[in-house]
Amino acid sequence: MAGAGSAAVSGAGTPVAGPAGRDLFAEGLLEFLRPAVQQLDSHVHAVRESQVELREQIDNLASELCRINEDQKVALDLDPYVKKLLNARRRVVLVNNILQNAQERLRRLNHSVAKETARRRAMLDSGVYPPGSPSK
Repeated sequence: MAGAGSAAVSGAGTPVAGPAGRDLFAEGLLEFLRPAVQQLDSHVHAVRESQVELREQIDNLASELCRINEDQKVALDLDPYVKKLLNARRRVVLVNNILQNAQERLRRLNHSVAKETARRRAMLDSGVYPPGSPSK
């Protein structure tokens, strides 16, 4: 049975213990998750674009309904429908703001992970280890 805790296995199949093992495991995990994060980011971006388009269509429809209502000689009460459209537009804008905030947090997290990975890789490549960590 493999050792518990922070032991990882190098590409050659030999266990790597300590901070280097944790770094290797963290880097592998990040590389494993990166495609899912990128796919999620692209889907969020597509949904945001779709919602902007939907908001524009709702605005166009609401203004058209107002114009029709003003042009009608017979009194058609389209105000409730216009209000429903404006309420739907408000909800679309709210969801779009939530998605935008989530996407921004995801972007910042991805940037932080990439920065930390590069920092750790540079430390490993240069052979400089933080105080208290075992040397090669």
